[in-house]
Amino acid sequence: MEEQLSSPTGVWVRPENPCGTGALVLAGSSGRVDADRSRLLASHGASAMSIQWFGGDGQQPGPWEVPLETFTSALDRLAAECDRLAVVGLSFGAEAALLTAAHDARVEAVVAFAPTPVVWAGVTPDGPGGEPRQTSHWTRHGIPLPFVPFLESWEPETTPPAFRGCYEASLAAHPTLAEAAAIPVERITGEVVLVAGEDDQVWPGADFARSIAARRKAHGLATTVVTHPHAGHRTVLPGESAVAAGQAMARGGTPAADGELGALAWPHVSKALRLTTG
Repeated sequence: MEEQLSSPTGVWVRPENPCGTGALVLAGSSGRVDADRSRLLASHGASAMSIQWFGGDGQQPGPWEVPLETFTSALDRLAAECDRLAVVGLSFGAEAALLTAAHDARVEAVVAFAPTPVVWAGVTPDGPGGEPRQTSHWTRHGIPLPFVPFLESWEPETTPPAFRGCYEASLAAHPTLAEAAAIPVERITGEVVLVAGEDDQVWPGADFARSIAARRKAHGLATTVVTHPHAGHRTVLPGESAVAAGQAMARGGTPAADGELGALAWPHVSKALRLTTG
């Protein structure tokens, strides 16, 4: 059964044969509702909800200073019907998924596609005099979280732009800020699955995934990392179609490699979410 949601806009797909997992599904910088991935997970037993987390009524117009309470409130709704909570996110949505799980002990599984180990800047048009202003992607209890700012001198070398170099240069330029902005993934006591392509041209997703796993390992926590040498930013799971939404940018990968990464990841996703595989 598929329910259209409002406040925020979204979709809630309830399975015919529930496995007990409630999964919050978060898209990235496109801001879209990821109905297709929600339907896929529901077809395997998860009660899957996806919400618009910026750009809607009463929300921030872009991905900056978005309250983490947006996601915990969605989890509240899932918790009323489900035995176990999970968050599944892509890119900026993976950033939100990891942060939400780090601050909400109810989350027992995270699946992060093209994840990041730190909180990044969002760029708003409301600086003094109307110029762009960098601020945190997220707030918690109304307070912006520490973030890594973008190196303003960086310029893309390709059309459409590949932003991987910007993220790498920004991290290298701000090591102290990066330490303060690190997502406390060691607080996530549930299962963590990270999926990334080595050819990700948006940001170095595979390197980021390994960094997250290393931080968790230092605290005695296991992490599943799934990569593919030729895949890009957007993994395509079995049964999904490639997504074309979002800003024009180089994302890397090929349709074949992105699908191969999805096939490699699927058994780990299924296990973490306790999906039915029939």
